[in-house]
Amino acid sequence: MFYNKKIETMAREDLKKLQAERLRKTVERVYNNVPLYRERFDKYGIKPEHIKTVDDLKNLPFTYKTDLRDTYPYGLFAAPMQEVVRIHASSGTTGKQTVVGYTKNDIDVWAECVARAMVSVGGSSEDIVHISYGYGLFTGGLGLHDGATKLGAAVVPVSTGNTARQINIFKDFGSTILCCTPSYAMYLAEAVKESGISPDELKLRIGIFGAEPWTEEMRQEIEKGLGIKAYDIYGLSEVCGPGVACNCYMQNGLHVQEDHFIPEIIDPDTGEVLPEGESGELVFTCITKEALPLIRYRTRDISSLIYEPCECGRTTVRMTKPCGRTDDMLIIRGVNVFPSQVESVLLNIEGVSPHYHITVDRVNNLDTMEVQVEMSPSLFSDSVKVIQEKEKTIKQALLSTLNISVGVKLVSPKTISRSEGKANRVTDNRKDR
Repeated sequence: MFYNKKIETMAREDLKKLQAERLRKTVERVYNNVPLYRERFDKYGIKPEHIKTVDDLKNLPFTYKTDLRDTYPYGLFAAPMQEVVRIHASSGTTGKQTVVGYTKNDIDVWAECVARAMVSVGGSSEDIVHISYGYGLFTGGLGLHDGATKLGAAVVPVSTGNTARQINIFKDFGSTILCCTPSYAMYLAEAVKESGISPDELKLRIGIFGAEPWTEEMRQEIEKGLGIKAYDIYGLSEVCGPGVACNCYMQNGLHVQEDHFIPEIIDPDTGEVLPEGESGELVFTCITKEALPLIRYRTRDISSLIYEPCECGRTTVRMTKPCGRTDDMLIIRGVNVFPSQVESVLLNIEGVSPHYHITVDRVNNLDTMEVQVEMSPSLFSDSVKVIQEKEKTIKQALLSTLNISVGVKLVSPKTISRSEGKANRVTDNRKDR
């Protein structure tokens, strides 16, 4: 099934020609309308007429999140404010908010990208789409809402919170597609079980989850807990929002909407473009956006690209599920550690829940890391000796995966806070020292 078969199955040579045409127009647009880009291009001796093919993309400078903050709020906009019809922004937890704008055409393109994503996982106009992403400045809620509307599906704009009410809506409204963060999907699955409801009593069949890294093991837990097929959707507000890429029903990588976004994989240290198939930092160039067309935007997400056509029939490049972010990576005693590695280990150990928290500290100039993990109710009722043995098992499994020794502390059920949005998995106390 396709939403836009002509584009989604286009021959690669034809797609590259389309990309090149749109890239040339976008480079000219930002050069003429965005002072930062004009100054940066001039510094490197680059003029719009120098960009002729997609292969010339590597000659353009990168754009960073700091650029959006340095030009806050509208300094990177390439369209006049009278043409901007919506503004979103990041949470700004690590500095000034990053502000993004959309023209009417930008909103239409974004909605089609999400509609394509929904069709690729089996969605249709007959579905009832339950949206538990937050509405507001965060792009998740409205992004999925507009896409489902464009598809012609019925939208239930629940937003976040009031989990008991969400479950009642599942039952009473007959929701068939759930859209939220994977951590909240885990929480909903846990709440469904505790309420005594069997997944068979719900009409849910598809989950579209994004906004945070999650593992294959977590996907399997969600699918089991809610009786659905769970799919990745990828995006970031600076580039568009959810819908930049999404799984198809094959669940083998995320199809990038290449007629709107050109992906690259670079070495995060040198900035050099890496050979096909290698893992590195994901970079995107927007080639159809009018209000905020970012050039070679560094996402900080770690991924790789698959150019082989997918069994679903789509010819667009696939990105692998991001395994983490360069800015989420913890360096513990010289070893690179991603929270997703910890999650992957825990979800393969019986007797513990998928809820955990990592605390990093520095004691006598030595980095320490402790992982708090919730016990399942059955393990909680066991003897102290059994619990201690389980802690040793987890510690050994983490050592085998991370190649460093970390502390493990099993805690009582329900003691680690749940998240209705993006989960906060790490406290790094070294930053305060």
